[in-house]
Amino acid sequence: RLIGGMIMAHGDDDGMIMPPRLAPNQVAILPILRKEEDRALILPYCEEVAAKVRAQTYEGKAVDVIVDTRDINAGEKGWNWVKKGIPLIVEVGPRDMENNSVFVGRRDQSRKERYGQHRDEFAAGVADLLSDIQDSLLQRARAFRDEHTHVIGVWDDFLAFFTPQNKEKPEIHGGFALSHWCGSSACEDKINDELSVTIRCIPFDSQEHGSAPCIACATESKDRVVFAKSY
Repeated sequence: RLIGGMIMAHGDDDGMIMPPRLAPNQVAILPILRKEEDRALILPYCEEVAAKVRAQTYEGKAVDVIVDTRDINAGEKGWNWVKKGIPLIVEVGPRDMENNSVFVGRRDQSRKERYGQHRDEFAAGVADLLSDIQDSLLQRARAFRDEHTHVIGVWDDFLAFFTPQNKEKPEIHGGFALSHWCGSSACEDKINDELSVTIRCIPFDSQEHGSAPCIACATESKDRVVFAKSY
């Protein structure tokens, strides 16, 4: 469930996006081999870059780097790592090697935002870059959660929030509803039976918002809980 939650919280239309703290590999270095004779020059260069990056630490551990030496199309190789969600994709072609640089792409940003950077500068700043990606994903997820969380105190509003206007082809609707609940399983069952909505969690501050009527039966309630649909 935690893995599923991570994928749903951070993923996009291109696949997974792995937070750097959880990613099994944090950096993928992709040799771009246009000609067979490039292999003998570019692969050692990539290994040198990998060694410089592995010498850096992130969250108390050496940065985890993989050099992708598979003999497949460069575009296919790149999108393969995009779909896997690795935080940083670093491409190295003949021109990059000539300029003593690398071509960097962040998974939390568009592929159009890739940029060239001196390889030593990239290696020296990789930990800060991973921290920035981690923070960016967290803030993005929090903003999305807050945008789709609503305080609802009236049953008719609760009903409208979780009911699509077009039942044959439901539009995107609902989200998280913060509503009071009296603690009765009968009210839980009513909400679930009528709307397929359940209590997702009881926040630690559930009683810090004062008493209010239960969303289902209007009985005075001390707890404000999180309601949502599973999917």
